[in-house]
Amino acid sequence: MKTSLLAGLTLVFSFLGIADAWYLTQSAYAGTPLTCDITGLDGCNTVAQSAYSHLFGYPLALYGVFFFGFLFVLAALSFFMPRRAVYLGLYGFGIAGLAASIVFVGIQVFLIQAICIYCLGSAALSLLVFACAHVIWKRERSGTITFYPAPGVLP
Repeated sequence: MKTSLLAGLTLVFSFLGIADAWYLTQSAYAGTPLTCDITGLDGCNTVAQSAYSHLFGYPLALYGVFFFGFLFVLAALSFFMPRRAVYLGLYGFGIAGLAASIVFVGIQVFLIQAICIYCLGSAALSLLVFACAHVIWKRERSGTITFYPAPGVLP
């Protein structure tokens, strides 16, 4: 799979993550219940209203908006500035997002004992972003990606 296709998939996954997190953030600030009609996975509002749903007074979903937004920008930059720093940023944030998702799913399952389908969707998107970033990073490490010198730097 080409690096540009992986970066494009990362763009799509990041955009979907922004949409998911934005819906959760909007719901948290408006105080409206989440629409969650999937049998067996109807704990969205339980999770969203739990003590674990906020960090430093802000809904966790707001952090998700910024996280996926930053990934979106990095993935877009990879088309125009295919540099090692951009790929490293994608990979680093991919690892962080995957780790955070594992923790948040663990909190849902073991502490809250309810499952939020939107949170699982966000975790799945984080996993997909990580997978794309991991493949890109492995290619970068193996030297199969050509880097362009930074402006003003002689090759």
